[in-house]
Amino acid sequence: MMIAEPELSSKVSLQKENESHSEPDNDLENQRRGSAGSLSSWKRRRRSLSEKSRRRASVCSHQDRRNGRCQRDDDIEAVTLFEVVRMGKSAMQSVVNDWIEEYKQDRDTALLDLIIFFIQCSGCKGMVTAEVFQNMHSPDIKRKMTEEFDEETGLQYKKFMVYPWILNVTWPLDLDSGDYPLTMSGPYWKKFKSNFCEFLSVLIQHCQYTIIHDEYLMDTVISLLTGLSDSQVRAFRHTSTLAAMKLMTALINVTLSLRVQLQNSQRQCEVEMFDKRPNRRLETFLQKKKEIIEKKENIENLMNAIFKGIFLHRYRDALPEIRAICIEEIGIWMKSCSDRFLTDSYLKYVGWTLHDKQSDVRLKCLIGLLGLYSDKELCSKMDLFTCRFKDRIISMTLDKESEVAVQAIKVLTLMLENCEEFLTSHDCEQLYQLVYSAQRPVALAAGEFLHRKLFCSLESEVQDEVPERKEKPTCNLNHLLTLVNFYQKSEGNAQSAYLVDSLWDCSAFILKDWESMTALLLEDEDSGKEALTSLQKKALVEIMLSTIRQAAEGHPPGGRCLGKKIQMTKERKSQIDDRAKLTEHFFAILPQLLAKYSADGEKVITVNLLQIPQYFDLEGYCTAQLEKHLDTLLKQLKEIVEEQTDSEVLEFCSKTYLVLSNEEWATQDQVDSAKHQLFDQLVTRFNRVLRDFLHKGGQFGDTESYQMWCALKRITTFHNAHDITRWNLLNNTCKLLKRALENGNVPEQIIVQAILCSYYYIMWQLSKVSEGDSSKVQDSVKVSLRKQMRGFCHICRQFLNNPSSTVKEQAFIILCDLLLVFSHEEPPIGSEMVEPFAYIPEESLQTELVTFVLDHVFIARDSGHPDNDEECKVGRLHKRRNLLAAFCKLIVFSVVEMDIAADIFKQYIKYYIDYGDIIKETLSRTRQIDKIQCAKTLIQSLKQLFNELLQGQGTSLDRWSQQFTSIKDLARRFSLTFGLDQLKTREAMAMLHKNGIEFAFKDDNPKGKGQPPLNMAFLDILSEFSPKLLKTDKRTVFNYLERFVTDQMAAENGEEWLPLILYRRSLLDCRDDDTVSTNSSDQSALSPVQAQFKSSSLKRRLQIEESNGHVGLNEEQHAKISPRSLMPQLTPVGPGEDEKQRVHGTKEHSLETVRMQSLSSEYGTTTMENTDKLEEGVTTKLAEGDLDDVNEILDIDND
Repeated sequence: MMIAEPELSSKVSLQKENESHSEPDNDLENQRRGSAGSLSSWKRRRRSLSEKSRRRASVCSHQDRRNGRCQRDDDIEAVTLFEVVRMGKSAMQSVVNDWIEEYKQDRDTALLDLIIFFIQCSGCKGMVTAEVFQNMHSPDIKRKMTEEFDEETGLQYKKFMVYPWILNVTWPLDLDSGDYPLTMSGPYWKKFKSNFCEFLSVLIQHCQYTIIHDEYLMDTVISLLTGLSDSQVRAFRHTSTLAAMKLMTALINVTLSLRVQLQNSQRQCEVEMFDKRPNRRLETFLQKKKEIIEKKENIENLMNAIFKGIFLHRYRDALPEIRAICIEEIGIWMKSCSDRFLTDSYLKYVGWTLHDKQSDVRLKCLIGLLGLYSDKELCSKMDLFTCRFKDRIISMTLDKESEVAVQAIKVLTLMLENCEEFLTSHDCEQLYQLVYSAQRPVALAAGEFLHRKLFCSLESEVQDEVPERKEKPTCNLNHLLTLVNFYQKSEGNAQSAYLVDSLWDCSAFILKDWESMTALLLEDEDSGKEALTSLQKKALVEIMLSTIRQAAEGHPPGGRCLGKKIQMTKERKSQIDDRAKLTEHFFAILPQLLAKYSADGEKVITVNLLQIPQYFDLEGYCTAQLEKHLDTLLKQLKEIVEEQTDSEVLEFCSKTYLVLSNEEWATQDQVDSAKHQLFDQLVTRFNRVLRDFLHKGGQFGDTESYQMWCALKRITTFHNAHDITRWNLLNNTCKLLKRALENGNVPEQIIVQAILCSYYYIMWQLSKVSEGDSSKVQDSVKVSLRKQMRGFCHICRQFLNNPSSTVKEQAFIILCDLLLVFSHEEPPIGSEMVEPFAYIPEESLQTELVTFVLDHVFIARDSGHPDNDEECKVGRLHKRRNLLAAFCKLIVFSVVEMDIAADIFKQYIKYYIDYGDIIKETLSRTRQIDKIQCAKTLIQSLKQLFNELLQGQGTSLDRWSQQFTSIKDLARRFSLTFGLDQLKTREAMAMLHKNGIEFAFKDDNPKGKGQPPLNMAFLDILSEFSPKLLKTDKRTVFNYLERFVTDQMAAENGEEWLPLILYRRSLLDCRDDDTVSTNSSDQSALSPVQAQFKSSSLKRRLQIEESNGHVGLNEEQHAKISPRSLMPQLTPVGPGEDEKQRVHGTKEHSLETVRMQSLSSEYGTTTMENTDKLEEGVTTKLAEGDLDDVNEILDIDND
């Protein structure tokens, strides 16, 4: 019997957000036809449906008016459940109440509405047919439960049983394209999932006392969802699984409500049973209790049907979204109904899914476990699960998805809090190291775990509740000791900044307790308390410095930043307060710390303490307090400078002076005065020692040497950041350096410091000159500076031959830097300077510099250093790389001639591992400056290597030797550096081939005239650059080659002539001629016209090549050759010429043009001469401009 045959219009509901949403009502309604009823009954049903639709529309309109919105004329009028849920404009309670009223009047029609709602929510645009079956045990029922594709109609159909009907759903084949309501985007679908879930929840909630127990509604819905969840169509499975899981959650809530009712009824019965008199109320309560039990059993049966019929099949579905839905909901079930679902038989599904390949599914598992482990009572029911899957959860802390790792750490943190006995010390240690992770969310979660493990004793838990109390926490000292011990036990790659950042959110009350930290550091060993060890003090100072930096800067350390973060007002205020707090505390206590640890010789602690002032905020500091503490701090800094000679300590002292002399702070004048006093003392001491040295005739004793070195060391370190030019140190340092050059008795440490001090003086002078005006006074200063600079460069040049490697390497670096800076300096406009201010190195100096590089950089790794210490080897390699980089900067900025770079480029292959990146970058920069000159330099480097090989092997050169092969490999590397755009490098390539050809035929063979030229084998190397030539340029280069090839040479075919044969063949080879890319764009497929002429074009091309294979081999090869006669294919000629010339002639030869385009497309690229775009304008320009330039480079016309 047919109950209904609703047809879902393909025009309904699944429009995109930019499409129109207005459709006629008769298209939006599901049209029903009664098969057994009369016309009047069908009209009554239609009238009932219309009334229901008007009610829904009025609900939507009322909701719109209440929200202050007016429905647009082009909006869809909500007349079906699907449209109401999709638009989400009405209250779900009103919609559900309307449907319940309709169900009570005509349950078949209302239920069919609900069935169609689920089908529409799956994105089905087809038709639904329902028929009643009479016999459930009929053998035809199972045969009808199919899902097939009808090839005749092109439709997919599914036939399945939905009690008490058999549904037949038909839809277009593209339903499984993944585009259905749950996955679609746009404003109409953005909230569809939440509206869909809300509708189901409200439906069950409103039906829980009435029709949900009629053994008709839920049986039908569950049958429908079970059938759809078993479909091969993704949309049906996804939508029905989501609906079933949400129904299950709603049914569990109904069960919990019934459980409360049952408990209340039980208590009422127990109260009435105490009354021994006949009581009708007891019978009523007993009957009510029985009904509640029956309802509860009915709901449990429905839940079993959903779990066994849908969940058990879909929690391992192929679609990860479906698996995630199942696992997410079962976690909710376990938490809300733990007595039924929180058992090992259900927990195993969560445990198994922890191994899912999709991160979203694993994430849902962990989120579900978070809710379970947060309750200590629930944890007691999960002992077996915890033992079985604890290791898997620990391994997930290293998951490739950071969010999964974060949730895994949070689960373990809850396990530590509620069931600590399951986590061993080894398990905790695996999580400890995650506080040093580069991923900040993972590190913060690990920091929370570490905080719980280390600090959450009973006392610290109280402090967590009141972290801002005024009194000093009594147990923070113990917490700090615990943190220091943990930091010490961490692996060698531990960084205090990462540890502090990980604990900052949860342990800030400990990390900001700088009073306790400094109290521990200032504790006397004689106080009777257990004092910190030296290692503990170093660790504590490192942690303290990291906390100061974190509080002052307010952002994570480098490597953990997640991008730019907008600082909130509260965070900014907290940062300002913390900075003011640390400034107030450390400005008073820092001198005591420096005095204690600098006197003890604790270099690491002193260096860390000296970094604290750069985080001070002295802008709003009280002047009275400032002067008192600042004077103490400056005195302590002066003592450190006078006592210490370590470079790092002196450098941070210099930085501290620089920070405290900030122009915006009131401390500037006081700090500047202290600096000048310090510099006066240092310079006076240096001058006195230098005067004694010169008076004694340049003889240094050990005491005098140490005093001189200490004075120069301190001055040089401060001169780097502070202007000390007013003391005019350059004259004295130059005297010292000249004396060192004369007698050689000056220690190398003193020479190095004197060179650096002189260099800083010249750079400070240049800085002041550059910022000054063009007055005569400035001109005189510039003249003086130019003389001083040139004199100092001459001194550095002499030190290049010093026996000490340290001295000559330092002199080389300084000399390169000065040449780089002063080579581009020019006097300003209006200056009256006559002599040039810039310093361009002469040729002899350039030769000395490149010789120094070859002797001290391109050497064996362990040359002169037999030790096997890897750290020393890396340090020496770093020094050599600095030397090479300093010289390469001179090449890149055109300070030295580019030709001199040939000595560097030829080392590219041999020292590729150590210096390949530097040489490659230098080559790239030089090519950007001048392509032609770069090509000359490259060919020069190859010629140098070839000459060296020739000198080693003599005239009998072995082309198969390793040395020759390495030169070819180098040429191939050079060729690859020119890139793919051959038009931009054609002139450079022409110049390269020209120089190579001339070099190959330069010298005659000493064995006689019948032998090949001495450098003939160089053509084999030159052939590596032939693929970089365009076809026209290959012809041009070939004709240039023929100028050097005699008839006798052309006739030779012996092995010694093989380089010439191979090189000529590389120029005549046409396989790549038409594949030259003139731009970076891809070519399209062959057009029909091109495909038509493709086969014929290949035959004609072969004929053309045969007719032109003898080009350049004629008897008049030494005669004057016209540039245009070398490229006839680009020049318009008369009709009497051969076919190849006519192909590239005028536009009238359209068929030939198509043929050449076909040939070009066949090879997949655009050629210079084979495209119609180049027929007129581009071809003319190429022939008259660029090609003339190439011929001019090759000098063919000047025979």
